[in-house]
Amino acid sequence: MAKPHQPTRKSVLRTYKALEKAYPDPRTELTYDSPFQLLIAVILSAQCTDERVNKTTPGLFAKYPTAQQLAKAGQADVEKLIHSCGFYRAKAKAIISTSKDLVEKFGGKIPGDLDKLTTLAGVGRKTASVILNQAFDVPAIAVDTHVKRVSQRLGWAHSNTPEKIEFELRALLPPKLWGSVNGMLILHGRRLCKARKPNCAECFLRDDCEFFQSGGEGSKSR
Repeated sequence: MAKPHQPTRKSVLRTYKALEKAYPDPRTELTYDSPFQLLIAVILSAQCTDERVNKTTPGLFAKYPTAQQLAKAGQADVEKLIHSCGFYRAKAKAIISTSKDLVEKFGGKIPGDLDKLTTLAGVGRKTASVILNQAFDVPAIAVDTHVKRVSQRLGWAHSNTPEKIEFELRALLPPKLWGSVNGMLILHGRRLCKARKPNCAECFLRDDCEFFQSGGEGSKSR
């Protein structure tokens, strides 16, 4: 079996600079006023758009602004408040359970540590990495569906599991760039490198994209 093509540090940094030019502010598009609000918003964003979450959270946080208050909330009431986010029963249960854990383990304060964050109910490595990046400016890479797809198409990652992809990406770039490249890959996946119809014709990464060079949408080799 042929060994997967490994990108050079030069090509990776060239791609990074192109992404940086296109997406100079790669912060999350979720709106929040505290690490706690960000955590709840990230949980709600599963299989839901950030736009929808941003329309939902103001009402939720107006009634339950802290972990202590959300931990004591009734399931049915929370379901009504987050109904439009989809999977509202499971998500209501998740954010209440997470809030209870947060209060019991950390006094309601979000810890800025990966191992501690992942002890919270419903918080995996991806969610914890988003919190570290966005709320604490701690270098981390959260591999969601966009990061997985774009990094594989670029030829940066060759694994299939989020954790293995995370470590492949971490090996390509210095820690100080992890947070920004994470956001850039997400934005690129949303705007151009879409799952079903990637817009290769308008993509500025074509010269360094393994997917395009090997026969991607609109390539000369197709």
